[in-house]
Amino acid sequence: MVTKVIQIILSPILALIVGVFFLGLARKIMARIHWRYGPPLIQPVIDMIRLFYQKSVSHGRIFDLGIILSLAGSIVVILFLPFGQICSLSGSGGLLVILYIMLLAPLGLALSGGQAANPNISIGISRKLILSLGYEVPLLLVLLSIMTHYKTISIIEVVKIQQSASWSIISFPLFLSGLSYFLILPAILGIRPFDVGSAPQEISSGPMVEYGGKYLALATIEHALVLFISIALFVNLFLGGATNPAIFFIKMLVVFVFGLCINAVFPRFRIEQAIKYLWKWPTLLAFLGLVLTLIVRN
Repeated sequence: MVTKVIQIILSPILALIVGVFFLGLARKIMARIHWRYGPPLIQPVIDMIRLFYQKSVSHGRIFDLGIILSLAGSIVVILFLPFGQICSLSGSGGLLVILYIMLLAPLGLALSGGQAANPNISIGISRKLILSLGYEVPLLLVLLSIMTHYKTISIIEVVKIQQSASWSIISFPLFLSGLSYFLILPAILGIRPFDVGSAPQEISSGPMVEYGGKYLALATIEHALVLFISIALFVNLFLGGATNPAIFFIKMLVVFVFGLCINAVFPRFRIEQAIKYLWKWPTLLAFLGLVLTLIVRN
């Protein structure tokens, strides 16, 4: 019981540390690509501390509760995800539960930003929700392939089977599903070419435009947690997870750096281009992966 309580407390803290590190690393790597020195790796921490001490302006109760709902949803998802041997709710839920709870993050931000009644927020929220609908379709097909192949909805069992056999990404039935997940990963992370929801040059960061002080700090924390969730889910489902948290972190780091390379190369999609892409190649690959899995399993 004590171990379980410790894991419940430790998991979100570790996820936040990893996510904040990735935020700092992203700014550093992008600066180097642009031939700049860039800020220090701890710049996100400095920014959050500074923001918590700044004056905050609330636009109402829903504005306050929306960001809390988003954070709560991300924290609950983290409790279901194995991080090495650490998994707080290893005996509960499954992949479908994770998929449903992941929807709370964009929903919470939409509720929060919606009360501010800023046109840029409305545009950003609509884009973000449409984008979520775009990648949820291939993501659902990917999860169905995983559950069908391993005959379980438990992410713990999926990781254990991979550790005793081979990674999903290199197995024949699931290779296309893994490729599909990797193709939608930038959309889940909200980085280029799928940063249509924020688009600072167009809509002044969209849902974040009315955030300041502690609200912007909480939004940064939420962004860090979403980074961790998206990449950790990919590592657990297709790269075999890890028994050692350090090895798990290295796998996450490699995936994140690949994502940054995509972010550095591609320009931003328009929202209709993003949806057309997501419902074309990733969805097609995920569907073919599901069909192959069904054929092999039967």
